[in-house]
Amino acid sequence: MEKYILETKGLTKVFKEQTAVNHLDLKVEKNSVYGLLGPNGAGKSTTLKMIAGMLHKTSGDMLFDGHLWSRNDLAAIGALIETPPLYDNLSAEENLKVRTLLLGLGDERIEEVLDIVDLKDTGKKKAGQFSIGMKQRLGIAIALVNRPKLLILDEPTNGLDPEGIRDLRDLIRSFPKKGMTVILSSHILGEVAQSADHVGIIVGGELKYQEKIAENDDLESRYMTVVNGSEGWRE
Repeated sequence: MEKYILETKGLTKVFKEQTAVNHLDLKVEKNSVYGLLGPNGAGKSTTLKMIAGMLHKTSGDMLFDGHLWSRNDLAAIGALIETPPLYDNLSAEENLKVRTLLLGLGDERIEEVLDIVDLKDTGKKKAGQFSIGMKQRLGIAIALVNRPKLLILDEPTNGLDPEGIRDLRDLIRSFPKKGMTVILSSHILGEVAQSADHVGIIVGGELKYQEKIAENDDLESRYMTVVNGSEGWRE
């Protein structure tokens, strides 16, 4: 059985003369949470957008579940990158209805994902009236509609209060038990330490560190050491 749901080999993205991602070799194990860390502008979002099919790679390979990634694999990938793609004038159920119609799925999936993200009781309330946390959860629900094998979450705790962050952390931790792998990009080291099984650190578009998070590992010290350039890549 294939160990990794996702591998990248020499993955590179160049914008004009700027290399945003440089020969990235990620290894993301199945049914785990992989934390992707790095300073602003390090290449995290660009990497996730390539995996989610939002950007074309310049060179390198992506392997999904043991085969070369193709756009057909997007049927098994869910993503919440940057702002949740919501229609503010529609309810949570109506937003999900738009998505299920696009994917050719039945209405029963709407109730399932609303239950997963705890939005079943929002009724006819419009998404534009939702709190930031509710909008984030609805964005995750939309990403879950197609029952993805891989869920990509880019800075999902942005704007959340401590209670919202805790609830989202518990939700993310529940996904591997349901046969889903999560790639979580965040600048909040404490949240990654509590949510992730493995961590990768990108600096200047390059993967400088990749390792399983050990019990009692001081991720903040590890991160500062890697970002400041005194430790190289490990597998």
